[in-house]
Amino acid sequence: MEPAEPTSELDPRFSEPDAVATPWAEVARVLEEAELFWISTVRGARSPHVTPLPAVWDEAQLHFCTGAAEQKGVNLERNPRCTLTTGSNAWKAGLDVVVEGEAVRVADDDRLRQLAELWARKYVGDWIFDVRDGAFHHEGGGEALVFAVAPSEVLAFAKGSFAQTRHRFPATTG
Repeated sequence: MEPAEPTSELDPRFSEPDAVATPWAEVARVLEEAELFWISTVRGARSPHVTPLPAVWDEAQLHFCTGAAEQKGVNLERNPRCTLTTGSNAWKAGLDVVVEGEAVRVADDDRLRQLAELWARKYVGDWIFDVRDGAFHHEGGGEALVFAVAPSEVLAFAKGSFAQTRHRFPATTG
């Protein structure tokens, strides 16, 4: 389920003169297909923490998991704002995407089972989780908390014909 289309605008300051805005459908495809993301959170001392992780795009949200005692888990407990990025390391090809939003814990076992199935399918069995007590559990007894980030803003950086597009989402209430 995708939300209403975001408001999208090309930023001419960082785009070539003939550039066009990257359509949201192309950005959503990159989010769905990307295997690796980098998450940025803020430590208690306000210094940044960045680490790679797998994530799945579903129902217009990016989902990831972490142990509660891992640095990103500790950081999110204090401050749920985060940024997730994905893309390629090529200079003149591909699309880099930056997702900004707040991480909200997903603890409903039915929803977690759906997400666990998505992880298993997307990562071809590399990430297999059992679901119980509002968390993912994996072989060896580890527990992972699952978070969803509904984007407040997404930046898309097209390379080759350089273009920077900002996709803004309406604020949700609730």
